[in-house]
Amino acid sequence: MPDIPEIDELIRQACAVRGWGPTKFARELGIAEGRGPNGVDRQSARRWMKGERTPVYWLPFVVQVLDLDVDAVQVRESARPTGRDADTVASVIELGRSDVFRRNFLAATSAYALGALNLPDPQSITRRISHPGAVRVGAGEVAAIRQMTKGLGDAAAELGGGHARHLAVRYLIEDVGPWLNGTYTETTGRDLFAATSQLVHLAGWMAQDEGNQGLAQRYYVHAHRLAAEAGDPELSATALRGLAVQAIDLGPKFHAVALRLSERCVDSAKSLDDARAVSYYQTTLADAAALDGNHRLATTALKASQNAIERSPDSPPGESWASHFSIGRWAHHSGMILARLGDLDQATEHLHQALDIHGLDRRRSRAIVLADLGQVQLRQGNLDAALITWTSFLDCADGIRSVKIGEAAEDMYTRLDRYQNVAEAEDLRQRAQPLLPDA
Repeated sequence: MPDIPEIDELIRQACAVRGWGPTKFARELGIAEGRGPNGVDRQSARRWMKGERTPVYWLPFVVQVLDLDVDAVQVRESARPTGRDADTVASVIELGRSDVFRRNFLAATSAYALGALNLPDPQSITRRISHPGAVRVGAGEVAAIRQMTKGLGDAAAELGGGHARHLAVRYLIEDVGPWLNGTYTETTGRDLFAATSQLVHLAGWMAQDEGNQGLAQRYYVHAHRLAAEAGDPELSATALRGLAVQAIDLGPKFHAVALRLSERCVDSAKSLDDARAVSYYQTTLADAAALDGNHRLATTALKASQNAIERSPDSPPGESWASHFSIGRWAHHSGMILARLGDLDQATEHLHQALDIHGLDRRRSRAIVLADLGQVQLRQGNLDAALITWTSFLDCADGIRSVKIGEAAEDMYTRLDRYQNVAEAEDLRQRAQPLLPDA
């Protein structure tokens, strides 16, 4: 199979067919973008044609004016932050732009996940403090990012990451991108990078919930770099947790990666005094340890997570991702960890606690807890209870676009295969079919 050509080769080929040189190419790009025939200088166009630079911001307009096949566009690896010298802003915007034009799913790899542990670019903020001619950014822009992230996050939590992910990515590249490349004070810059980290983390979570694991990895790594450069340990730890949870979900080949990322997540959050955040990260470590067969570490971390969450059970959540880890969500996660450790009775009690005592406020979350509870009940030999619970799961899951819902439906469908002589079980299998990943 031939190699996919890189973008500079495609540009040269397309310009040669049209008889364009750098001047004509630059003129057409400027017109397409809306700045006019002088919107791009000839030298930039020449560098893109020779492969000396990658057209990060200009890539969509290059595709447009040269009528390129977006599936054939291979952007250079600058979208992958490898090492301290990679500019985080350019890298994350390029990632967003490639996401808009990419039609295929990316594979998740252990190497990329562990790459998040590398040191970030320490000058990414300070070199933009004085950026002549760039848009000036202040507290208003930072507040706008946080508000948009909250709105998009609320919708995704209710309806699944498959809903409106393109809106988050478009907002990142079209609105936030120019602000990141603007000029601001160091204080504003740190706030801007922190707010963008949350937006990028959300894009990663949405991609993961949609089933694109490789793309989710890339967003999580960029969220970690942005948070580290902003000097925000909680956001850094949260991004590492996202990578760890993803590694847990990816199966046996990623068990060691999940454990390592979870350990670093807990370690990077040592300075935090937010009990919810501490519980959030310790729960993830317990999950990874249980998956890896380390029952002692899993039990220790689970106890630490319980001690932390019980210190502030009724305190209102803050603005951060970790501060929304309620005792109800802890009960769900801890229940599934206990199930993995073989304590099905305690697992059932915790899952009922998550549903009946505290109540999960998001439909997607409630559906997943119901699916998990049905699985545990069936493992206990209580088919009738499992059928009732799974009926509620399917009622709750209607209209949610999430790979987790599809996986839960598939798990239920497979487990009920042995009960084909039970009418209620067959009814549930029929109802589940539209939710199955290959449906």
